[in-house]
Amino acid sequence: MTKLSDTQALILSAAAQRPEHIALPLPDSLRGGAAAKVVGAMLAKGFLQEVNADMRNGEPVWRETGDGHGVTLVATDAGLAAIGIEPEDANPAPAGAPDAPTEESASDTPTEPKAAPKTRTPREGTKQATLIAMLRAPDGATIEEIMAATGWQSHTVRGAMAGALKKKLGLEVTSEKVEDRGRVYRIA
Repeated sequence: MTKLSDTQALILSAAAQRPEHIALPLPDSLRGGAAAKVVGAMLAKGFLQEVNADMRNGEPVWRETGDGHGVTLVATDAGLAAIGIEPEDANPAPAGAPDAPTEESASDTPTEPKAAPKTRTPREGTKQATLIAMLRAPDGATIEEIMAATGWQSHTVRGAMAGALKKKLGLEVTSEKVEDRGRVYRIA
């Protein structure tokens, strides 16, 4: 089991009991720089992740990203495992079930590959949803077109494609040079 500080264990335990494993609010004793330091370490270790907060439904906000949007903190499967909680999608067979391995055979059985991490689907009406819709269109979209539709700067558009779409959502974004239009991006 991973070595956690008391504060980290408290944050993860509270998140495990909340809907969607939201880690906020943090303990009352954790404020300012101390909160940022603890959360930063937990993000770096993969115990927490930042996700878009639904501020209209009163979801707690860790930090604001501007333009009326913010992110909240959610405990990851790794974070829950660090406090001894199995991921929700793991359904172990009860002890004594016919397919359950016995203690003797468990060490002989090769381990199964871990399931892919859960991906979050973007909410409707967000800039990320607009970006995905534009990239799924038959003609795709250029950086300039996406900037005009979302109000983002070019580095934000590229970061969203590389980070949110490719890494977090697992979408394959391709690009090609189109005459008279420039580089066009599409979701494959």
